[in-house]
Amino acid sequence: MSRSRYAALLRVSGVYGVLAPVLAFTFILMAVGSYPQFSWTANALSDLGVVSGVTAGVFNSGLIICGVLCLTFAIGLYLLLIESVIGHVGVIVFALACVSLVAIGTFPESVSPTHYTVSVALFVLLPISLLVITAAFALTRQTKMAVFTLAVAVVAALP
Repeated sequence: MSRSRYAALLRVSGVYGVLAPVLAFTFILMAVGSYPQFSWTANALSDLGVVSGVTAGVFNSGLIICGVLCLTFAIGLYLLLIESVIGHVGVIVFALACVSLVAIGTFPESVSPTHYTVSVALFVLLPISLLVITAAFALTRQTKMAVFTLAVAVVAALP
């Protein structure tokens, strides 16, 4: 792969990596806004995926779009960590978390037990992948990336 193509792929995947959570939160907030009965304390976010009308479509499509964008981000991350076996393992686990996110949008809460399984997979795989990727960045002396990724891992593990 030429340097310019490599740089372009990293740039595009990086943009997708930033865009994905922004779009995810936008779609989630639009779904919440379209369903006034939603309560942050009484409902799970997944409840939005089965509400009739526009709510379920907005919520589920947002998760699917975010998951696909994150998969594209994973390609760039794989290239960034090209010389790190640990990094590759972390990126593969991250890609599985991305597939789980797509599956959550594809199989809403009404598709039981599949929805539960893919939801648990996301919440387990995402923090694990980020911790492994943190280790890869630390081992390759990319300290700023390691600290940032560790912070994201902690935030991802909180739910």
